Amino acid sequence: MEEAVLRQVNGVGAPETAAALEDPALVGPVAVVLAHADVLARGAVRRAELAVQPRERLRRLRAQARTVRRARSQAEARYKKERARRTGRPRPVEPLELRVVRTAFPSSFHELLRQELRGRGLPDGSPHAPESDLARWAWERAAAGRVVPEAVRELLHCDDETFVRALLLDAREEENPFLPHDAVVERWSRHTRTALAWGRYAIGQVERDVLACSPTARRTRLDALDDAYQDAAVLAARSREAQLRAADLHDRMQACVASGPFAEVVAQCRAGALARFAHTQPEAWRRVRDATAKHQADCPERADGCRRCHGTVAEVVAEGSLAGRDEQGECEFPVSSASAHDDRYALLADVPDTAVVAVADAALGDDSAVCGYGWASEEGSTGHGDSMAASSGEAEVIGICAAALSLLERHQGVSVVLLCDSTEAVDAVDSALRAADPGAARRTILFPESLQLLDRLMRHRDRVQVRWLKGHVGHDLNETADAYARLALRRATGRFPAAMARKETARILRTFGSAQHHSLTAA
Repeated sequence: MEEAVLRQVNGVGAPETAAALEDPALVGPVAVVLAHADVLARGAVRRAELAVQPRERLRRLRAQARTVRRARSQAEARYKKERARRTGRPRPVEPLELRVVRTAFPSSFHELLRQELRGRGLPDGSPHAPESDLARWAWERAAAGRVVPEAVRELLHCDDETFVRALLLDAREEENPFLPHDAVVERWSRHTRTALAWGRYAIGQVERDVLACSPTARRTRLDALDDAYQDAAVLAARSREAQLRAADLHDRMQACVASGPFAEVVAQCRAGALARFAHTQPEAWRRVRDATAKHQADCPERADGCRRCHGTVAEVVAEGSLAGRDEQGECEFPVSSASAHDDRYALLADVPDTAVVAVADAALGDDSAVCGYGWASEEGSTGHGDSMAASSGEAEVIGICAAALSLLERHQGVSVVLLCDSTEAVDAVDSALRAADPGAARRTILFPESLQLLDRLMRHRDRVQVRWLKGHVGHDLNETADAYARLALRRATGRFPAAMARKETARILRTFGSAQHHSLTAA
């Protein structure tokens, strides 16, 4: 199928093939095969770059990769459109009063709905989404008694590390026929990102091996790079298949609760919550009824149940009330308020004068797990390097740890404050420092490189703080750290020759020194 799709993408497909590929049933499979082709096309470009192929061949490969990427985007858009058409069938219109109360008094209505659900022995979801568990409850009730194969139960009950290994074996050795089972497909979809990260890790390791030898001695290692990209392409295709199957499962769950006896139970619960609202907040209920009756008297969409009018009526109910309060039945319409963090740069008021302050940043490539990091401190020292990261958050953690360890070694007995523009990385490192355990950052870090750095940092946790800094707003240290991170990434991936890297390093240092001089002069 991939061959037929690519022929069509390149404009050489037969008319009957084009007609067949327009079948709505194929929108998902086409998206899957293009996910596979996209990675292979980029792999061909990367091999040509590392093999120092003629510029014209490289230009053609890049053009083909752009064509495949564009076709993949179009296939994804078509899939979303077809799914919306398939699942967007009109639903019965609920009473206007119920929709107005739910819109104007969300907290009150949600709490009353949870009470109604609990009273009927049904799952009551979360405070902001009381019905969030109903679809799964209805699906599980409908699926009760179905036999789950032993191989599926093993996939369900193994630990996460074992499950990810199963996904890697599925891509590299033999396709696992039990992953698409309804009982395990959601777990499959959740863990594909981790499996993809290990695929990118393998590419990064081979890239480093290739770049470590001269262009004339790279052939064998380039074959290994092809193998790594082949595995990554299969992982990308299986990841997209998992996401499509999980989406289909969710659609079937929603259909289960939107029709038949389960839909009647849900409607009864909503009606019961509305009755509770009328009883507990009679004044607010009176305003809702008056506004609803007045609206329906002359609404041109009354015959259709005022399907889209509840927001307008809720605004009428809100008039004259204190916005944002729920006092004696007042409306809960949300209003904007001043942020507690409006002053984003009041970050260092409580930092001792003796503390060393620095900013760390990182950059991550597209296909490989190779990342670059950089840092710059107020006292003028800088640094950069490269490592391996599964995500931008993990790359930023590496940058923070590398900068902190370097500064701690240079400045004995002094506190170090690291600023970073990634809230994910700041939260991860802060959690690990507070718990004295690198495992506290497991949701962000995956690879051994970041885990080892974080483990080393734990020995100095009493001397290290991490804080958030808004990025890319002209902050001198942040701009310098960002420039170093991008330089380190390009150097590590072979896109910057050594001589050019030295010139760029000198340029960054001159810019940094000039910025520091202007800051001191202004002070």
